[in-house]
Amino acid sequence: MQSFEWVDAESVEQAVSLLGEGNERTPVVAKAGGMDLLDLMKTGVVSPRRVVNLKTIKGLDGVRFEAKQGLELGALVTLARVSREPEVRRRFVALADAAEHAATPQVRNAATLGGNLLQRPRCWYFRNEYFHQVGGNELERVRAGENQYHAIFDNQRTAMVHASTPATALVAYGASVELSGPGGKTRVVPVSDFLLPPDMKRPRDTVIAPDEVLTRVRIPVPGAGTKAAYHKQGERESYDWPICDVAVVLQMDGQVVRQAAIALGWVAPTPRRAAEAEKLLVGKKLDEELARQAAKAAVSGATPLSKNAYKVPILEAVIRRTVVAASKA
Repeated sequence: MQSFEWVDAESVEQAVSLLGEGNERTPVVAKAGGMDLLDLMKTGVVSPRRVVNLKTIKGLDGVRFEAKQGLELGALVTLARVSREPEVRRRFVALADAAEHAATPQVRNAATLGGNLLQRPRCWYFRNEYFHQVGGNELERVRAGENQYHAIFDNQRTAMVHASTPATALVAYGASVELSGPGGKTRVVPVSDFLLPPDMKRPRDTVIAPDEVLTRVRIPVPGAGTKAAYHKQGERESYDWPICDVAVVLQMDGQVVRQAAIALGWVAPTPRRAAEAEKLLVGKKLDEELARQAAKAAVSGATPLSKNAYKVPILEAVIRRTVVAASKA
């Protein structure tokens, strides 16, 4: 690991100013929990000249729910707190469960929600310094090599998948992020637009600017009759990266679905909405057979690679089970 300058930021404004002093050759990066950044620095994938510590900024670790505005989570709220916060667990159970199933207890107690959304892909080609040095086409390597954990949708340009589990639930809930930039200006971006397909040639996989700080995550108030569920499927019950994860948010009128959001994670470069499955559910009485049809519709457009076709039936089963679980929540 190369040497670097460490700065404890005292305010968002100071952090924005410090980040704005970096450039492509001498980057300045922000650290929240640091779980991902330190890994990238140790492997030589990232070599910043300065690290700006955001954990010293007061006021970015709050949780607030208002009946009209919805839920507001500070970017520095840990995943552990998200998973057990009463308002989150009561009103946004899919997000609470997604946070609870991320990584390990040790990681969840240090990792922040904002940092989790900003982390880079867990692709083993991306995480190897050698592949960044030699250049070339990442997709060609993945297609010809070990691709069993890569994307089965939208994989024409990249097969890397986004690494955040809370992102899957946030997309299903229609959440947005607040970004603070120079001059005190802020902008709000839907999470579905915030995340970009991973790219080895970019310094980040979101629309955040180099001189912006992610300060808050906002989720609108769920409509009447909203039910939700989340499921993460790995190869083992202990800590493991997901094969896939699914978040389902349904607005129900009795047993009839009025609105549906089905988000699929770890199967595409960014969390993917299963639009055809959602359309199939709306206006119908939800039962096991309808959930089965929706799951089949959700995976119908999959384009698996040479070693990850096994993901398709697993994802189909997880979607079916999660839809049924949401309807019974």
